[in-house]
Amino acid sequence: MSANDQILTNARLVLDDEVVSGSLVIKAGRIKAVEQGPIALPGAIDCEGDLLIPGLIELHTDNMEKYFQPRPKVSWPARSAALAHDAQMAASGITTVFDAVSIGDVDDQSMRHGALHQMVEALAEINRSGMARVDHRLHLRCEVCHPDTLARFESLAETPELGLVSLMDHSPGQRQFASLDAYRVYYKGKHGFDDAGLEAFIERQQAFSAQYSSAHRQAIAKACRERGLALASHDDATVSHVAESLEYGTRVAEFPTTLEAADASHRNGMAVMMGAPNVVRGGSHSGNIAASELVRLGVLDILSSDYYPAALLDAVFRIAAMEDGYDLPRAVACASRHPADAVGLTDRGRIAEGQRADLVRVREIDGHPLVQRVWCDGRQVH
Repeated sequence: MSANDQILTNARLVLDDEVVSGSLVIKAGRIKAVEQGPIALPGAIDCEGDLLIPGLIELHTDNMEKYFQPRPKVSWPARSAALAHDAQMAASGITTVFDAVSIGDVDDQSMRHGALHQMVEALAEINRSGMARVDHRLHLRCEVCHPDTLARFESLAETPELGLVSLMDHSPGQRQFASLDAYRVYYKGKHGFDDAGLEAFIERQQAFSAQYSSAHRQAIAKACRERGLALASHDDATVSHVAESLEYGTRVAEFPTTLEAADASHRNGMAVMMGAPNVVRGGSHSGNIAASELVRLGVLDILSSDYYPAALLDAVFRIAAMEDGYDLPRAVACASRHPADAVGLTDRGRIAEGQRADLVRVREIDGHPLVQRVWCDGRQVH
């Protein structure tokens, strides 16, 4: 057998609706057969009763930025930074990652502005050269209140890796920062403003929002429809926010901040995404709705590792262990099948015949999921 032709046997396979003891036959990077029970053939890999789950699909992570700027004012060589990030994705069981890069950061001193094209080009390089362990796609996070956002989006809109665009507005008084007091606390702590400097910053950001946000939302949403790009909202807080997102053809509701917005998004067919760190830590670090509450109500559809890649697998198993949580197949689907469906990837996210052999072998020890091996397109990458 070639490296991409393998048999994985003596595993507990997490399928769409059940967990079964069985084996997988992999040929040319695809799942050729899903078999009940063990297969006793030379060269078969004995999974020793471990779980086999679909490779995890991450739609929103800014983890890569940490490698491009590991310390303030320290820029790392682009290819090395991208490959280090890639290795962490593989080790976390993530086989498809939509790397989120920000357009129009509210902080003009942020490295995100200067490194934007550098990060996009580095991703394309490791993907197309075959150096990447996992499949990297691009997620453009568009800060609609920034004056230059539309022009920067248009400069990247034809990037082949681009598969997801989200519309954000982190202006004071908007969405995540509906409370100006909360905004003041956050930005004073983050940037060290004195009182006068902070008030001037707030006034400037509010003016930008009033001038640019609506026009940029409409223009970028229109461009996404024309190109068939999946669109995501960000930090919706009210039913009116959700109605606006629906009007734009939004598929994913990223991190709704209230139960009201999450429920309305889910009922209207948008996939509700919450952060895996929210699950692992037991709540939102910014005081918004807890992801576990959305699980109990059955309206959480997608998990994202956000800023901590290892949290994704951990959160899946925590949800499955909750007394009133999801069963294991449904919990796994939140990090595999559901995100794949949301962005139109029909060839992955499930263990089924014909699907890509993107797989994670997981062993539970003291209730904690440990990644044993990872395959991407039939190739072992961890």
